[in-house]
Amino acid sequence: MARAIDNDMPLRGDDEERLLHELIQAARRQLVGRRFIEIYGPLGAGVQGVPAESYEQQAELAEVDQLGEEENEAFGTGVRRQLTIPILYKDFILHWRDIELARQLETQIDFSAGAGAAAVVAAKEDDLIFNGNQALDIEGLVNARGRLTHLIEDWAEHGRPYADVVQMTTKLVEAGQYGPYAMVVHPVLYAKMLRVHQGTNVLEIEHIRELVTAGVFQSPVLQENSGLLVSVGRQNFDLAISEDLNVSYLGAERMNHPFRVYECLVPRIKRPSAICAFAL
Repeated sequence: MARAIDNDMPLRGDDEERLLHELIQAARRQLVGRRFIEIYGPLGAGVQGVPAESYEQQAELAEVDQLGEEENEAFGTGVRRQLTIPILYKDFILHWRDIELARQLETQIDFSAGAGAAAVVAAKEDDLIFNGNQALDIEGLVNARGRLTHLIEDWAEHGRPYADVVQMTTKLVEAGQYGPYAMVVHPVLYAKMLRVHQGTNVLEIEHIRELVTAGVFQSPVLQENSGLLVSVGRQNFDLAISEDLNVSYLGAERMNHPFRVYECLVPRIKRPSAICAFAL
């Protein structure tokens, strides 16, 4: 619901609920990271930091004995640090004349500007998830310290995307990451998977999806001819949220009505060995 900090709040009745609904729908159409990353929270809007553990060593297999008395190293004894939870936001304006016209004609207020602001915030969320933020010392999936890397061949060649994915899943398995796997690539690479796999009647991306069962996605926030393959699960990484997407009224300004679309979140990478970043 919109947080009003001024008595001149222009929205009435169910306008606030409809505005927030439209913003959420606009963001959902843009978001990629949340399609395979699990959520931790919401923790509360006032929470400005969250602990993050890094399990750098490959997890050993569980113990098996009759009485359960064998000594074993507990999972989760890694390095812990505190992450800042930043605010991602974008402002938009509802003009007073547009609101008055909607009231006079008894029609709905046009929230297109708000939807645009929500889409921009969603794009920034994906940028934070994948690329991090150096100024705030936040690592993204693409640049996490300790991640696996892979140099791909030219995906213009038939069969190369599938062959590279096989090699990357092999690397993840050798690192103790057994899936399920998800893959995100730049749209240029995604387009190169949308062709018939040579010698079959099936698109190459369909064969890749048999290996990458948690989804194959595209995102423009990645660098061209790059992407990442990950083993999903909150034991590997998650998205800590103090407040999910919301909207706040900033108070009347020169008769018009500025609002802010915002959210507070940070990605937590716990096992960088679950990530294989690749590029040409």
